[in-house]
Amino acid sequence: VLHHFLSLVSIVYSVNSGEGQLYTYMVLISEGTTPGINLRWYLDTAGLKRSKAYVVNGSFMVVAWLVARIILFIYLFYHIYFHYDDVMQMRTFSRVLIFGVPTILLIMNTVWFAKILRGLKKTLTKRE
Repeated sequence: VLHHFLSLVSIVYSVNSGEGQLYTYMVLISEGTTPGINLRWYLDTAGLKRSKAYVVNGSFMVVAWLVARIILFIYLFYHIYFHYDDVMQMRTFSRVLIFGVPTILLIMNTVWFAKILRGLKKTLTKRE
């Protein structure tokens, strides 16, 4: 719930203020992993945890999560670092969002990535 609220505030503020839109869009790209998460739930609910589709989806989720929710966020912070002077010219609330929201989300994404990796390892171990 927290990340949905933070994302909503960031989107509304960046659209209305015209500041930080690039960073907001970069964070929104991470939502591209949602279909894989939803598919995992459907496969689990259908009793297909041991299916090839479940393993393929889980493997795809690991790669997608790594790219869209870990590497992209690292690049986001790299971009902020190299454009620090520009970021510091923005309004205070923009800076709070630009520094705060991605930090919170990266922490959450890293925790979930560890859980996804453990889940894939567990699934692959059971299949052998």
